[in-house]
Amino acid sequence: METINLLIQYTPEISILEMSYILASVLFIVGLKRLSHPDTARNGNLWAAAGMGLAILFTILFHKKDEESIGNIPWIIGALAIGTAVGWVAARKVKMTAMPQMVSIFNGMGGACAALISLMEFPKLQESLAVSGASSMLHGETLAILFGLTIGGVSFAGSMIAFGKLDEKIGDIKASWIRYLNLFFLLMLVVLVVIIMFKHPVGGDNILIYLLTLLALVYGVSFVMPIGGADMPVVISLLNSFTGIAAACGGFLYNNQAMLTGGILVGSSGTLLTILMCKAMNRSLLNVIIGAFGGDASANAEAGDKTVKEITLSDAAVLLSYSQKVLIVPGYGLAVAQAQHLCHELDVLLTSKGVEVKYGIHPVAGRMPGHMNVLLAEADVPYEKLLEMEEANNEMQNTDVVIVIGANDVVNPAAEDDASSPIYGMPVIKAWEAKNVIVMKRSMAKGYAAIENKLFYHPKNNMLFGDAKSTLQKLVAEIKNL
Repeated sequence: METINLLIQYTPEISILEMSYILASVLFIVGLKRLSHPDTARNGNLWAAAGMGLAILFTILFHKKDEESIGNIPWIIGALAIGTAVGWVAARKVKMTAMPQMVSIFNGMGGACAALISLMEFPKLQESLAVSGASSMLHGETLAILFGLTIGGVSFAGSMIAFGKLDEKIGDIKASWIRYLNLFFLLMLVVLVVIIMFKHPVGGDNILIYLLTLLALVYGVSFVMPIGGADMPVVISLLNSFTGIAAACGGFLYNNQAMLTGGILVGSSGTLLTILMCKAMNRSLLNVIIGAFGGDASANAEAGDKTVKEITLSDAAVLLSYSQKVLIVPGYGLAVAQAQHLCHELDVLLTSKGVEVKYGIHPVAGRMPGHMNVLLAEADVPYEKLLEMEEANNEMQNTDVVIVIGANDVVNPAAEDDASSPIYGMPVIKAWEAKNVIVMKRSMAKGYAAIENKLFYHPKNNMLFGDAKSTLQKLVAEIKNL
């Protein structure tokens, strides 16, 4: 009988809404799948966006609570219009070099939304439990609210600090004591959640929930502050997974399949990506969580022969033109110079001369996961020419010339032979195993990890100093004149 009553209460409006959520979830999954390849990534983004638009539209049209439709429609439409306009303009105007900063801000906004939802829903849950005669907050919805608040708060605060670091407005805190402070904050967050679940009175004040919010924000700041160097891609990926988990908690809270599916997809994919990033950096996930994921910026290359050889543009042009195989290793400097199109032009020119040209992509090159892939895709570099780190290393000994453009830490031999280096043990692209190396760089300045690159002094290496864009222009001209 109870089942029959539930079926009778299941109105056409609810049926349409639930079906729209299922369809939106399918669109999310299809969109995520299509994001796995550059040829379909843009289309996949549109599929996922269509799913979100569908979920929003049908919620406004068909959602009912206590037989009443959604109110404040003008406010909702106004907020959607403002958010759409701001997002559209920001996405159109952002430079490729600033893409990691934009990702951090947008991700932080998602975490903030999840935290605000939890703050608003906690008093409502208190009223509901009080009416039902419950004696404590030990309830599934309480757990969803507290998880959403904690994880969302950490994601928001951490993303804002990550933005400041990527934009070089916030420095690093390098101190061994901060990892113990982070562990203390993490323990206190768990303790507060347990206290609220088991000891918080149903009709009591909400001082503990506000304390939990504050502590989550403080922890978000403290665990990102010590992280620096080339480690930020891992942090961005981890914070992205946090936001997805927080959104999934909101889906549990509202019994919203679209919100739940979207959150699970973001959270799970972000977590998997974080694990892969940690493997690529030879670090553990625990190191990331407690904020011990940065190196000692004071570390330098060991004493010894530091002879630097320079190469002229004409000599570089001859060496490249008469090579059989060339590997280009791009880095953040290429993005800063906005020289990706010239890099592709060099690729096309050498290919026309019978040279095999490929690209070696380190998984954490740049400032966010996949930064170099996006950069080269913008320049119409065929995806088939991009080699992952392991593939590039396997072909290195048969490569005539490796051109390092704007990369630094990801080609540093110290990762393999200097146990005192903060990047020791990190898998890198072994450029020094090729027959010749050309490093294009403005100066001998240290990389993002703040350590010297021993590759600069390697016998096989030749430095080609100058801005990547102007140097590539001159190099292309030299090759054409041969």
